[in-house]
Amino acid sequence: MLVTALVSLEFLERRGEAVAAPPGVLEYLAAASPEYVGFIIKHHAHIMPAWTGLAEAVRGGGGPGRGPNSAHTEDEAEREAFLMGMFNVARQQAETIAGALDLAGRSRLIDIGGGPGTYAVYFCLRNPGLKATVFDLPATERFARRVAERYGLADRIGFAGGDFLRDELPKGQDAAWLSQVLHGERPERAALLVRNAAACLRPGGLLGLQEFALDNDRAGPAHSALFSLNMLVGTDGGQAYTLDELRAMLENAGAGDIRLLDLDLPMGCRVLIGTV
Repeated sequence: MLVTALVSLEFLERRGEAVAAPPGVLEYLAAASPEYVGFIIKHHAHIMPAWTGLAEAVRGGGGPGRGPNSAHTEDEAEREAFLMGMFNVARQQAETIAGALDLAGRSRLIDIGGGPGTYAVYFCLRNPGLKATVFDLPATERFARRVAERYGLADRIGFAGGDFLRDELPKGQDAAWLSQVLHGERPERAALLVRNAAACLRPGGLLGLQEFALDNDRAGPAHSALFSLNMLVGTDGGQAYTLDELRAMLENAGAGDIRLLDLDLPMGCRVLIGTV
């Protein structure tokens, strides 16, 4: 029955008495393939149990706190699925964003809460004179270093371990990047994180935010709205924020010349850039 279901979904095909995976499927589901997306699939499996508590989370105003939605999980397999799943997802738009964000003349970038360092990699690939630091929990380091080595950037991408809300971020940065981090925090903590990011910049530094942002009228996009529910059941106060809420965080952190990058990105992703 399972084989029949997989054939019907075109994950397998029948070849006489045998079944096999078509080449296009193996490209994405074979662990040895550079296009492997299995980590995000595993991550989705890990977060499903939390969704069974959706009704209780809505009634009570929140879920159980940090779980497989973050690198805070103590389960090593869940941590790998989360972090490398973020790599699977971020690769879909990282090259596009790196091409749209002008980092000419900037030599130091910090990727805050950067996990496996996907954006640090693509920013460095696009800007040969740039060096980057991924700042995240110490348990994340081996994943970030593995990705940097995979792209031949081990000499240009470093790692600093710590808690981005409690520990001081490395100073003297020309640009700071916060991608899909704020939605994991309640509003006051998200705003603090943006202020911490601004404080590590040199005058004139760029501060970029990418989020599954909601429209200001909270009518969509659908992915952002549903993702906010995922934060409700899986984090302590995390949620999707509207574009106006994100803009206000940047303004309160001292950023000016705030602009929305004109990009057609998947899953409701929006990128706001400000100058500190």
